[in-house]
Amino acid sequence: MKAMIVNADDFGYTRGVNAGIIRGFREGIITSTTIMANGRAFDDAVECAKENPELGVGCHLVLVDGVSTEMANAVPSLADAEGNLPATVGILTTKLLAGAVRGEDIARELRAQVTKVMNAGITPTHLDSHKHTHSHPRVMEQVVRVADEFGIHCVRNPFERAGALVKSAFTDGWGSFKQSAKALLAGTAEPQFQKLVRTRGIRTPDHFWGVTATGRLNRESILSVLESMQEGVNELMCHPGEYDDELERSRTRLKRERETELEALTDPSVREAIEQQGIKLMDYRGLN
Repeated sequence: MKAMIVNADDFGYTRGVNAGIIRGFREGIITSTTIMANGRAFDDAVECAKENPELGVGCHLVLVDGVSTEMANAVPSLADAEGNLPATVGILTTKLLAGAVRGEDIARELRAQVTKVMNAGITPTHLDSHKHTHSHPRVMEQVVRVADEFGIHCVRNPFERAGALVKSAFTDGWGSFKQSAKALLAGTAEPQFQKLVRTRGIRTPDHFWGVTATGRLNRESILSVLESMQEGVNELMCHPGEYDDELERSRTRLKRERETELEALTDPSVREAIEQQGIKLMDYRGLN
């Protein structure tokens, strides 16, 4: 059997992103999303989630490019005095390699984010991470630890299939080549991830798609994923949204690209292809 979770990241980033995700759920193939506890539109996302209870909602853990949810002085090796988290994955990775970030500080920040989501009345279906930071072994350990502490049984498998990465690297241009190279390097940690989740009894999808398509996810790329999809549970990551002034002012590189994704995710021909191939749409609750 082939099944697919279509997860929209960045729920809570802006009101326009929230609106796009909800439209993609109501009119398209989105089945799941992950909410950012420190997103500027968090409260709006919570209301959207409560109005759409059949949408699976997990927690999008943020360790880079944001502000800490925990008090800054409680996570001093992770956030600066103003509460700013590392600006980029590269900066965080450098600090991790240097041993400059305490594992307990990572865990405290993750706990604060999950607690905020749960206190808002949302029971997370799963955990994933902004910019795939939990593909790093030291972050990975803390994400699985916190999932276990909160009784959250599912975590994203952030490692895209190597064959798809290589194909994309040589066919989709320089931007895709860079993303594919980074993902292939990160993929060296996949055996450790798989061992860790098995040991802790954490469930993950069997296959993950969307890393190399980030910023280029359109109807054709979704259809290509569907054709390549393997048996088991597949997760397709996406970043839809409605473009507006707030999004334009934001630091994200994904702006008008989010509307392109939304158009693809709501294209009737995509749903038709899913039905023709007998792919079951589901969210992370189906893994429990």
